[in-house]
Amino acid sequence: MGSIDVKSNIYDVKLSSVVPATMTGENVVHELSNMDLLMKLHYIKGVYYFNRSAVQGLTISDFKLQMFTLLEQYYFTCGRIRKSESGRPFIKCNDSGVRIIEAKCSMTLDECLAEKDSSVHRQLLPNQVLGPELAYSPLVLIQFTWFTCGGVSVGLSWAHVLGDAFSASDFINTWGQLNAGKLLPKSLNLPKEHSKTATPSTVTELLSVKKTEAVKDSWIAMNTCRMETISFQLTATQLKHLQSQISASEIGQVPVFETVCAVIWHNLAKIRGDSESRVITTCRNGNQSRDDGLVGNNQMIGVVIAEFSIVETEASALAALIVKQLADESNMIEDTMARDEGSDFIVYGANLTFVDLEDANLYGLKFTRQEPVFTNYYIDGVGKEGVVLLLPGPEDVLGKDGRGMTVTLVLPENEVMELRNQLKEEWNIV
Repeated sequence: MGSIDVKSNIYDVKLSSVVPATMTGENVVHELSNMDLLMKLHYIKGVYYFNRSAVQGLTISDFKLQMFTLLEQYYFTCGRIRKSESGRPFIKCNDSGVRIIEAKCSMTLDECLAEKDSSVHRQLLPNQVLGPELAYSPLVLIQFTWFTCGGVSVGLSWAHVLGDAFSASDFINTWGQLNAGKLLPKSLNLPKEHSKTATPSTVTELLSVKKTEAVKDSWIAMNTCRMETISFQLTATQLKHLQSQISASEIGQVPVFETVCAVIWHNLAKIRGDSESRVITTCRNGNQSRDDGLVGNNQMIGVVIAEFSIVETEASALAALIVKQLADESNMIEDTMARDEGSDFIVYGANLTFVDLEDANLYGLKFTRQEPVFTNYYIDGVGKEGVVLLLPGPEDVLGKDGRGMTVTLVLPENEVMELRNQLKEEWNIV
């Protein structure tokens, strides 16, 4: 299917806001942790696609109804950024609300899902940058887009300063539970205050993040490199086959995350040549159980350093390196943020970055007990080294092997086509 003029397909756009069902109260603030502020220049975007049978009979009023209740618990998402006398940002919980966007698309759901041009899918997501008027910038936006066939997409834009992708998906899943008539889960576990003291670290040089020029009140990092987004699916069968090809004798079977990381790292190095990435960053769930309602940026950020040429190394050796030599830099990041308060950083794309969302419940939003036919997540504010997100995929169409994986990449546009061709020719994927 050829590229589509996106602007001609999205129309009849309407804006509104939803606020908590009851007032939060006066002088309520939500303190931002050092890790929250580390992520302030990034944005999490998630889009959920539902067919007609899942949403038949539902209207925008039905979608909004339980959101009022949801925001009583997630009251901080309705706030706006303010700064203390020292200049440290915090959220003033003033019930300004979550922004709602309603739109129509002249395509069918199937036509949209078949479209490979990421700009088509990006139009189903709200554009969001905090600032330059921080006091008026919503932290969360949700877009409902109706397709001509009766299906709908739900697009979430979540300022990363609020929390990681696990927190974002928990937010949208809780709303779905309320729509299904369930009661709100127990109270959220919010940080009481930000870390004020540096944490000792065994790492001597911070490699996972990169300091940027101060952005003042426009919270988005400047990137002179034009980036492009692509996604592809790996079935459960393909993943098992890939693991069998990447087995490393010294560690046995390589886990799925490390397997896919190694393959993409190796193939990107062939494209980048002398500028190959010998340091990669990984972002993974830093809290093994989210049952306590933990909200915030709790991911574990680590680095892997290769002291040798990536191109001349087998992918299996790279996979073993990731498994055995990953260095957790979380403590050093806390150290740096506490010591260098007021500076701005990027994480995604400072190095080639791999984000493990395999365990995120990205298919937990349901209407009439039906999960989305497809869900995808993106990250905005990515540096020139690029980011790779590994997500749970839709259930296998044959119903034999369970879920596969969705791989979404944000890379310099001149690398995308070549990487796609390499992955197809060498690994028979994409």
